[in-house]
Amino acid sequence: MQIQKIKTLGELLRSDYKSKSIKDELRDNLIQKIKNKETTFEGIHGYESTVIPELERAILSRHNINLLGLRGQAKTRLARQMVNLLDEWIPAVKGSEINDDPLNPISRYAKKAIEEYADDTRIVWVHRSERFYEKLATPDVTVADLIGDVDPIKAANLKLSYADDRVIHYGMIPRANRSIFVINELPDLQARIQVALFNILQEGDIQIRGFKLRLPLDLQFIFTANPEDYTNRGSIVTPLKDRIGSQILTHYPETIEVAKKITKQEAKLEEEQKSNIYVSEMVYDVLEQIGFEARNSEYIDNKSGISARLSISAFENLMSTAERRMLRNGESKTSIRLSDFMGVIPAITGKVELVYEGEQEGAAYVAHQLIGSAIKTIFPQYFPKIDKLERPNAPSPYDGVVTWFFEGSGFELLDDVSDEDYKKTLNDIKPLEDLIQKHQADINKEDAYFLKEFLLWGLVEFKKLSKHRFTEGYQFKDPYGSYISGL
Repeated sequence: MQIQKIKTLGELLRSDYKSKSIKDELRDNLIQKIKNKETTFEGIHGYESTVIPELERAILSRHNINLLGLRGQAKTRLARQMVNLLDEWIPAVKGSEINDDPLNPISRYAKKAIEEYADDTRIVWVHRSERFYEKLATPDVTVADLIGDVDPIKAANLKLSYADDRVIHYGMIPRANRSIFVINELPDLQARIQVALFNILQEGDIQIRGFKLRLPLDLQFIFTANPEDYTNRGSIVTPLKDRIGSQILTHYPETIEVAKKITKQEAKLEEEQKSNIYVSEMVYDVLEQIGFEARNSEYIDNKSGISARLSISAFENLMSTAERRMLRNGESKTSIRLSDFMGVIPAITGKVELVYEGEQEGAAYVAHQLIGSAIKTIFPQYFPKIDKLERPNAPSPYDGVVTWFFEGSGFELLDDVSDEDYKKTLNDIKPLEDLIQKHQADINKEDAYFLKEFLLWGLVEFKKLSKHRFTEGYQFKDPYGSYISGL
């Protein structure tokens, strides 16, 4: 017999169902997953040997948890995935506002129903997906919102005195009994509201107005907080912090490879974008390096964090830039170009907090600098390193390319040029092909043109060439020629 077919308390008592607390549910199911070598938190990359083991230890210890980290570090996602560690179904007294356990009722309503109907008390089954509550802490949150208050309309309708506990309207926390309750951005909660959580965390009961009310709530609390909030907007009051069992520090991806996995997984793309636009693996390298450069930039306040959403939004913009060009040119297929990265600037400028120097330069300038720095950092992985100080007249692997530009008038690379013209323009620079054959002979044919453009941008970053932006694209020249022409 499927357990959720049980409809009355009597049937439940005759079954082999055993009541347990939510923290025991989480612990028992986690133990089973670990024994079975199952993945505990799906789709979370980069935390396998840091955050997830700490989170598992906290669950095994039956702790309430605070996830502390900068924005875009999957704190809320971790909290939401804990639902998968709950039992699939639990019974509750039908009509109860607070999911009363039929075998351990705590509300007046449930106790009265069981007293009146005994074994015939109706029960319902609650799926684990319905046992997750989330509240964003904002300054306007009140004790009534979270805990509860007296409801004068209920008192009038039931003709009850305000001294009767039946006039209480329960807040979000009592209604989340036997569930996971997440409070995001805890420091934003006013100190007096944080104080109201003391008893729930320590004793598991609530206090509403002057009622002698003790409801031993069964809750798994998860809080999220940003360390920057401790100085900017608020703080976690010390006695509340003391009552949170485990504080777990989250972090950003530590390698480009991990960051790439996250972006590929999270980017929301249409199927036609995936099938019609070719993306070189180098594109992901440059894209993710932008985030790493931002976290070290002198123009950006790195204490506020560089969210993983920067790379995700930037990649979506990058694909849309290529798609728009493809549509305008009436083409059915295309590939990402390095010049398409100009389309990601709006995704960068909205995701970074600039320091004073950055504000002076402007957000768009900083975004251009990040793209250039990313290319400069990755360049030595593909081509010979260019030293900052070189001996005059010393031979360089790049002399052929520089000479080509010196002897010519440079060339223009338009943003929306067709794929055919784009390839022809790059093919005209013969020394580029020679460099690729020498240093990247095994490169995929599809990646060759991105690599050629990457080579040009890299030489600009190392001051071997110059690059100028105009309305419809870029002009590349040798640095001396552009200097002379500007005199």
